[in-house]
Amino acid sequence: MTAEQNGDLLEDDSQQENGDQSSHYGAISPQASSEVQEEPLSTYFEDKVPIPESDNECFSFRKLWAFTGPGFLMSIAYLDPGNIESDLQSGATSDFKLLWVLLYATIIGLLLQRLAARLGVVTGMDLAEICNRQYPTVPRMILWLMIELAIIGSDMQEVIGCAIAFNLLSVGRIPLWGGVLITIADTFVFLFLDKYGLRKLELFFGFLITVMAISFGYEYGLVKPDQGEVLKGMFLPYCPNCGPVQLEQAVGIVGAVIMPHNIYLHSALVKSREVDRKNKKEIKEANKYFFIESSIALLVSFVINLFVVAVFAQAFYNKNNMEVNAVCNATGSPHTDLFPLNNGTLEVDIYKGGVVLGCFFGPAALYIWAIGILAAGQSSTMTGTYSGQFVMEGFLNLKWSRFRRVLLTRSIAIVPTFLVAISKDVQHLTGLNDILNVVQSILLPFALIPILAFTSLTSIMNDFANGLVCKVLGSLVILLVCAINLYFVVVYVTALNSVWLYVIATLVSVVYLCFVIYLAWHCLVALGVSCLDRCSRISNRPAVLIEERSVGDT
Repeated sequence: MTAEQNGDLLEDDSQQENGDQSSHYGAISPQASSEVQEEPLSTYFEDKVPIPESDNECFSFRKLWAFTGPGFLMSIAYLDPGNIESDLQSGATSDFKLLWVLLYATIIGLLLQRLAARLGVVTGMDLAEICNRQYPTVPRMILWLMIELAIIGSDMQEVIGCAIAFNLLSVGRIPLWGGVLITIADTFVFLFLDKYGLRKLELFFGFLITVMAISFGYEYGLVKPDQGEVLKGMFLPYCPNCGPVQLEQAVGIVGAVIMPHNIYLHSALVKSREVDRKNKKEIKEANKYFFIESSIALLVSFVINLFVVAVFAQAFYNKNNMEVNAVCNATGSPHTDLFPLNNGTLEVDIYKGGVVLGCFFGPAALYIWAIGILAAGQSSTMTGTYSGQFVMEGFLNLKWSRFRRVLLTRSIAIVPTFLVAISKDVQHLTGLNDILNVVQSILLPFALIPILAFTSLTSIMNDFANGLVCKVLGSLVILLVCAINLYFVVVYVTALNSVWLYVIATLVSVVYLCFVIYLAWHCLVALGVSCLDRCSRISNRPAVLIEERSVGDT
């Protein structure tokens, strides 16, 4: 270490010793600037939820209720139409054998959401804002584009899911593109419900989750899956007689459950509560209650996903097209031509899933399924729009009016969706969800690596930085995700039949790996691998806190 670096560290240490110790929490080391940083413009809501006082130091239901909201909004990403389609395909192709994959993926998701919530609570900034401060311009812009791509992919699943629900409910009278237009319009309306108060909007999201639980719970009660098989599938992590189809489905479950933009979203949503970030006790309390709330929310989402997997595993596992065609024809279904007269294994998506439920269990099953899909699509479309706002504002430091931000972020995500809706009809969307889940999985490192890096830095998190166990677990999750991505790349590249496609795929893969290695290098520095800390902007030096700087110092 040079003498200049020693001097810097001593100066930082002296500033920390002279400052008020209570101000050491919840601050972040800013980029060098000659101007005082402005308070970030809120994209969530202008008001913040106050936290009531309680005599009970251990636990208070009143405080838990005050902190309830962000976790349930975050959990909606675990219930979007992409997840629902992945669930039903898992049940139809693999029986109950992959329920344990869904359980473990949800638990991993909870651990990652915990990191995102802690980052927002401790620093008062979301992940996009911290990326804006910590990464150089070019990597920061690439990272923003990657997350925008993830949001667009997720939004396509959500909006098309709504459009399919409208088509099913209208018995085909509303075409796919018409459903997309309706979804765009009602999303704008619902997004401005916050004018009536933050808690009312959170209750509206809670209502949509309840609709999903009742709808898919009804299907579960109607089909009556074997409870023993459900429990065995959940808690016995094995998959007898499984092949490439089941392996790809298991990988798809991980890609559907853990979404990159949701990490950015959760880190921003927790800022909606009044927490004194100069008070270590209040930060610890907020972290505790947000973790409890997130655990409850993801438990609810897991149960809803389990309903869908179990319904299709019990009713449609090992069914072939000819069997389904015969049943639909006998019930007078207008959708019989969806299932060709051959012995091929039944392939389902959220549209065909509703159709086969209607054929086997009556029209009520179809319409209730469509209502559940509509609730899933509508709620996730709204939270996806919030993700777009937080990500764009954080990375680009936008200071626009709320309406302009909503209009821009909605337009960026909706244009590709509308083009897909025009070019395809509702009966030919099988496979699109798989491709979009692959995209989500490939883009996961662009959320996981930064969140692990920044929550491991004491210069950002102070006493709340990750410990050794959390660092090791986080690193293992990232390695697992990268291994899954490598598998996806190998599977899809080997399926290409064009030399030019091989070349393009190879070039894209090389660029992708280079950027992941760059982020991983910064992450390793944050994790304490000091030999790599040569020219990295990520530093674990003690923070020079904004609150401690006098006007003269600034």
